[in-house]
Amino acid sequence: MNMHRFAIPTRLGAPLLGLLLSTTCLAAAADPALSPEIVVTATTTPHTTVTSPATVSVIGKEELAKRPVQDLADAVRRTPGVTLTGVGMTRRGIALRGLSEEHTLTLVDGRRVNVASAAMAHADFDLNWVPVEAIERIELVRGPLSSLYGSEALGGVVNVITRSPTDQWQGVFQANGGLREDGKGGATHQVGAWMAGPLVQDILGISLSGRLNRRQNTPDATEPRLTALEGRDSLSGSAALSFTPDAAQRIDLTYDRGDEERWRNAQQAGSQPYFYEYVDNIDREQVSLSHKGDWDWGKTQLRAYRSRLDRENSRSRGAATQPSRLTDDIVDGHVSVPLFGNHLLTAGGEWRREELRDSTVNASAEAETEHAALFLQDEIGLADGVSLVLGNRADHHEEYGWQHSPRAYLTYAVTENLTVKGGAGRGFKAPSLKELSPGYSAVGGGGQFTIVGNPDLDPEINTSYEIGAEYRPGIWALRGTLFQNDLKDLVQTLCISACGRRGQERRTYQNIDRARIRGAELGGEVTPVETLTLSANYTWMVTENRVTGLSLAERPRHAGNVSAEWTPVAAVTARVRGEYVGRQTVYSSNVANILPDYTLWSLDVSWRLTDRVTLRANVENIGDEELAAQSALYSYAEPGRSYNLGLSVNF
Repeated sequence: MNMHRFAIPTRLGAPLLGLLLSTTCLAAAADPALSPEIVVTATTTPHTTVTSPATVSVIGKEELAKRPVQDLADAVRRTPGVTLTGVGMTRRGIALRGLSEEHTLTLVDGRRVNVASAAMAHADFDLNWVPVEAIERIELVRGPLSSLYGSEALGGVVNVITRSPTDQWQGVFQANGGLREDGKGGATHQVGAWMAGPLVQDILGISLSGRLNRRQNTPDATEPRLTALEGRDSLSGSAALSFTPDAAQRIDLTYDRGDEERWRNAQQAGSQPYFYEYVDNIDREQVSLSHKGDWDWGKTQLRAYRSRLDRENSRSRGAATQPSRLTDDIVDGHVSVPLFGNHLLTAGGEWRREELRDSTVNASAEAETEHAALFLQDEIGLADGVSLVLGNRADHHEEYGWQHSPRAYLTYAVTENLTVKGGAGRGFKAPSLKELSPGYSAVGGGGQFTIVGNPDLDPEINTSYEIGAEYRPGIWALRGTLFQNDLKDLVQTLCISACGRRGQERRTYQNIDRARIRGAELGGEVTPVETLTLSANYTWMVTENRVTGLSLAERPRHAGNVSAEWTPVAAVTARVRGEYVGRQTVYSSNVANILPDYTLWSLDVSWRLTDRVTLRANVENIGDEELAAQSALYSYAEPGRSYNLGLSVNF
């Protein structure tokens, strides 16, 4: 066995080893703020991150306020098991435990948002629905959750939990501005606010939020007429009314809206290449009405909501991409009832209609499908500190009939400080409307190839296993998880004729028979003294296409993060963050290429001027790592060194 294959890289290993060794030799001190948080995504019922029957990470509003956050990818990128992958046009997606970004389901308060990446090329439009100021926390669940949420939750779920109205008026205003060191584009600014309070005390509350984001276009270092990072202008907002007619009921009416403009400079390939500006305009909205009941006999929830996303394109030269509209209409609900003293039974269902209007999908420029599902879950208290969750969801798809997604998960609190848990689950993802349409045809790669639909595709299946433990004796905590994903019928694009002949090459979607992803996630934090907190996490992952024996693309074998936060006086906090991304394989013209590893270091400083006003300063990418300078094969660019200044006002 080649032990080098399992070695932690030196640049990351030293900080991680220092952290893990320090946790074994520190005596007890004052209790830090290391208590587990309450989460709901893994079962729809409250659990702590330790007792939850899944691997869950939480990013709270306090963490989001410490650093510049452009979108959801920025918010979760340093979480164990998370890989940011390129989706084209300098955009990124969130991949969990080695699965594609299309296998990550994004939710807002448990509601689906449009899965634009499955219907529109190079789409990351599900990452910017909620203003950061309106976020209470983000719950990130790794592992298939199709037993609760159905298709698209094959790899996991990112659930954005928003702030709720309170019995007193309160709010927050945040502003941030950033400049790159070289002044060559990429400047950013964000302005956002959230406020909420009662309209009628204890009966009717309101929550309002809004945010303006801007990022300048960043020219390519080697060819200024091309774009390394696209420019963005976005305006998003939400309004929510909460009506509580009595102590047992709550009715919520929510409206979310966002408008974005993205622009970049590109080059058209061919015998007569030319440069042009490419602009996407994205308009999205969601309207939701929900009822929650907390009765003597159990709890209920019923929701109805519609999500709409429009994308229009323009080009300064050449033919623009035709407009697209994706609409989801959803009705769902569930009932939770305690039974026999040690069972909590949850039963529910969902109806969803998905409609796509796009001239490339077929001759009628319109396709739709309906999904119906029923699920049943039983949370069983087997003994003191021992619980078992059993569940199954049956989804009916117009093309594939009934698909089952079972799950079993056991949690055992061995002692007050040590918890061991593990389980297995199966998830599925149905191909998108475009992928299945025999009439779908679109030009890609700047005119290099044409891609067509395939009505013979099978659904993608993931059977996942994991086992982990967490130890929290007081001032420190350690956790680790082993996982395996066995994948069947993954959908990928493959050339079927005229391969390599620009303009004539023809591709389609095909299933890959088998693939496997294995890995481990380690993490911990310690507060050796009241003013200092150290944390680290590390992810090791091995992937294999079990037909060809090759590694899957853009899955780094090693990745990790370290952080040291120091509060020398009550009003001042400084933090150093390090992010390591190991070597990874990418394929160009079916040839494997190894991309080098890299490390990003950042510095955050905050100064609380008053009880309500905080000033923040930040340096991102201190070492000025620019991936494009290392290789043109990186699927997205990291901004160079940038300086940011921000202000938060609570009221």
